[in-house]
This record gives sequence, structure tokens and C-alpha cells, in this order.
Amino acid sequence: MSNTTRSAPALYGSEASTDEQRTALTSGEIPVAVYGLGKMGLPLASVYADVTGNVTGMDVDPAVVEGVNAGENHIVGEPGLSELVSEVVERGALSATTDGPAAAEAARIHVVIVPTLVDENSKPDLSVVESVMEQIASGLEAGDQVILESTVPPRTCRDVVAPLLAEESGLDREKFGVAFCPERTASGRAIEDIHGAYPKIVGGIDDESTRVAELIYGEINSQEIIPVSDATTAEAVKVFEGVYRDVNIALANELTKHAEELEISVLEAIQAANTQPFCDLHIPGAGVGGHCIPYYPHFLIQMFEADSRLMELSREINDTMPTYTAELALSGLTKHGKETEGSDVLVLGLTYRAGVDELRATPAVGVIERLTSAGANVTAVDPITDTHEPFEDVGAAVVSLDDARQRSYDAVVLVTAQEAFEDLEIPALAADDPLVVVDGRQALSELQNEHGIYYRGIGINA
Repeated sequence: MSNTTRSAPALYGSEASTDEQRTALTSGEIPVAVYGLGKMGLPLASVYADVTGNVTGMDVDPAVVEGVNAGENHIVGEPGLSELVSEVVERGALSATTDGPAAAEAARIHVVIVPTLVDENSKPDLSVVESVMEQIASGLEAGDQVILESTVPPRTCRDVVAPLLAEESGLDREKFGVAFCPERTASGRAIEDIHGAYPKIVGGIDDESTRVAELIYGEINSQEIIPVSDATTAEAVKVFEGVYRDVNIALANELTKHAEELEISVLEAIQAANTQPFCDLHIPGAGVGGHCIPYYPHFLIQMFEADSRLMELSREINDTMPTYTAELALSGLTKHGKETEGSDVLVLGLTYRAGVDELRATPAVGVIERLTSAGANVTAVDPITDTHEPFEDVGAAVVSLDDARQRSYDAVVLVTAQEAFEDLEIPALAADDPLVVVDGRQALSELQNEHGIYYRGIGINA
């Protein structure tokens, strides 16, 4: 616990007018610490620095800290971020450190955006969040505000964060604020989203925590700030958003399999159905990946006793899609008299999403695993990522796009529609006719009627 009283003004419990508090925040009088400088944390810290002029970013990776202090952006694919990082560092609005307690000692506002891990059974693991909170507690003082942006199971702020901070700091719980303000950003548009592509949700463990969070994000976000009843409600909003998308995608994936029997394009049917304002069906695909949607349902399933059959079934359906995608290729080979054993298959796209170097829960692993288990020789390519081990571990040979062009294949499976694949002459890759093409992202539909191509498209005519 800190033994000093900071001269910087506080927002939590302040008797100053709202205008005076806003001026203190935006003039740099109130120091801010942002814990976690990853793909969402660095954009958030940079925007905070741009608005407040006084931010310390904390990260455990010395290379990240060194780069930020040099004005460098280590996040790929975020428009405007490199320029913003360089600008705020140059004017002294942002610096970085690996010393969490030192950052906490100096700050009045503490913003946490670190990963919530899951264990081998998909149960949420709050150890990283708790570790950061312990560092914050070492420098926490009366009047400080702690904001958690990391997605967590509902009740985390109430049952974990606030008690931990009070116990470790020695402060009475009523002496500091805790609020949950979920990040609502997507890779590739983080700055735009943080500045206000959507309303910002804020919810505190008490009314004063909510008020302070609303004031802070009123300066960060140009959209409406929506204060909800409490931190638990705010936590649930974020988890519910992810669950909605997972369940909706599962429905679309299940409808895809019905469309196969109906001999129709489910994508055409979905697009037509969505012209009705009460319908918002999502798009089927080769699988659901990333650090969000595949995990958020487990923040409810694993943590609470309420019936979760729909969420569990949706997870099961979406988890089957990589295998389903691979089976389309294998059945296509068999249909045309080609042995799956020893067949040559090219897998296009390894990241979970186009343009984003993120491999967590990527469906490409499951696709490759099923193909190699059937005896296929799998070549894989993705110009977005330099990480090959997860795919090599399940039997793929990962090559460059230029190398892939020099080879011939019995089947091509598109898992992720990277921009670089748009110029790829897929018919020229055929070892012989027909080349089996499985389109997992509705990106190769122009090949449906191409001579020498046997096309299977998830969501088109699967």
C-alpha cells in the first residue's frame, strides 16, 4: 500500500464541479495508467493519451515497452495507430513501463485491458486479471478509480476485483471506485471504435464509480455513454453480445446443412430473409475463431448453474464446422474417384479472420487435422502470419504463396479469405480435372461454373 498522498486530483468522491473535473482530466492533471499494451490495449492507451495527455502504459513484455517508448507500434493492421503512437509519445503524453506497482503508484485512474484466459476445460481463468489488480492495489489510494475493460464472467468486479483491491491495499471499499466498461472494438478498426463507433457501456459497483466512468468515457467516446445499473450488468452486456453471435452463427451453420438437402443456396435465402427488419441471420462459415466468440459462452456455462443447453449446443455446432469443411473436400475427392490417401490439398488462410494475425481458436487447425487424418498431403499458406507451428503440428507443410503457386493439387480449401488470394488463379493449381474447391467464406463463388472445377461452397450450394 502506498504511504504517500498524491497531489494529483481525484475524480472518485471529488467535490469539484463536473466542468472542473473534466478540465483536470483533459489537461493532464490526472495521471492515467493503462495495464496491457496488446492489440486492444495499445490503441486504448494511445487514445487515452491523446485525450488526457498523461498516460503510462504497462506491459510485461520488455520489447513492447521499449518499442512504445521509441514511438513504435507493434500491432499490425490497425489504421492510424502507428501515427497516433508516434505523436503521443513525441509530445510526452504516453510512456511505457514493465513496472506495474510504479505505474499504479503514480496513477489516479487505472484501466485494465489484459486477457482473460481459459483452461483446458474452457473454464475462465482470472489469474492475469488478479495479478494486475494486485499490482494496482500496491499503489491504490483513496479517490482512485479502477476500470476493467477485459471481458470477464459477470460478477467479477463485485466478487473478485473490489474485494481483492480492498484487502491488498488496506483501504475501505468505499474509498475507491471500480467500474466495468467493456471494450467494444474489432481488430482493424480499434481507434475508430474506441473514439465512438458505438455507444460506450459503463457500470460501477456503486453509483459514484458509475458516475466517474461516465465522465471519463464522455471525453473518450463521441457516441452516447450508456450507464447501466451496476458492474455486473455491464459485464453481462459484453458476454451476451458474444453469446448472441455464437448462437446466431450456429443457427446459420445448421441451416446450411438443411440447404444442402434442399439443394438451395442458404446464403441467398438468408440475404433475402434479412430484408425483413425482424430477421438478422448471420453468415455460415468454416468455423468460429478468435479470442472472443468461442470463449464467452463458457463465461456463463462454466460459472453458473442456470440451464445453458442452447449455448452448449451452439458451441458444439460451431466446433464441428472445421471438420465439416474438410469432409466436403474429402467427399468431393471420393465422388470423382480420387483416393484421399496421398491426395494433395491446399489450405488457404490460417488466421481466424481475414487481415488479422490472430490464430486463437482458428478453424484452420481443425480443417488440416481432419484432412491429414484421412491421409491427405496438406500444404497451407497464409501471408498474414509468420506463425507456423500449430499447423505443422497437425501435419501441414506451411509455404509462401509464391511456393504454393508452383505446385499442383487435387483439392483447394479456402478457410480464410485473405486479400492476397484474390489474384490467385485457382484453376491453374489443378493436378488434373476436376479440381475440388471448398469455399469456406463465400469468396470463390465465381468458380461455381468454371470448367474443370468441382465447387462446394459453405452457404452457397453446400
